[in-house]
Amino acid sequence: MTGSTAFWYASRSTGIVALLLLTAVFVLGILVNRQGRLPGLPKFAVTSLHRNLSLLAVVFVAVHVLTAVLDTYVSIPVTAGVIPFASGYERFWLGLGAISFDLVLAMIVTSLVRGHLNRVLWRAIHLLAYLSWPVAFAHSIGSSRDLQHGWLLYLAVCCAAIVVAATAWRLAHAARQVPRAARVAAVFAQHTAAGSRAAGSRAAGNSKTRPTRETV
Repeated sequence: MTGSTAFWYASRSTGIVALLLLTAVFVLGILVNRQGRLPGLPKFAVTSLHRNLSLLAVVFVAVHVLTAVLDTYVSIPVTAGVIPFASGYERFWLGLGAISFDLVLAMIVTSLVRGHLNRVLWRAIHLLAYLSWPVAFAHSIGSSRDLQHGWLLYLAVCCAAIVVAATAWRLAHAARQVPRAARVAAVFAQHTAAGSRAAGSRAAGNSKTRPTRETV
């Protein structure tokens, strides 16, 4: 590595680390249950871990974009990092990277101001941000020749396999759960049955203790 290739190596390495961090953020978001928890971890720990990994991923993506712009081997405008398809070099693949970056930024910003947003709007943006991983993965494979062969290709395949496994687990877990309407009906039926049994027990107890009238 020389002075003329330092930014090239820095851009590639930070891009790979950013992909790993985005994979961790994506998988963590998939595995979290409706209460925002993971087995063995309290809710605040999961929330902090997810937020910190997301912020760290954004830092590495920002450094990845900056070093790619500073690399003199090709001419990439700094606006190409946030404006999709603004680069004349590798327009499509770099455009995908900008889209992924914008989605991650939207997820982090809306999470930081979640208390001031409508819950439906926040959830819609948050769910849309999950597209950032497949878009970032396509950008990484298409724009980087390093990820198309050798051990980096195996690393990319492992990331994809982990995401697919986490998604399959979440879908299977959701399929086993009773729908919300059915859960409400089931709970209501249980309470009704319990109330009926309690009323029956009280009626039986009263009939046993009620004094009988003797006939003359």
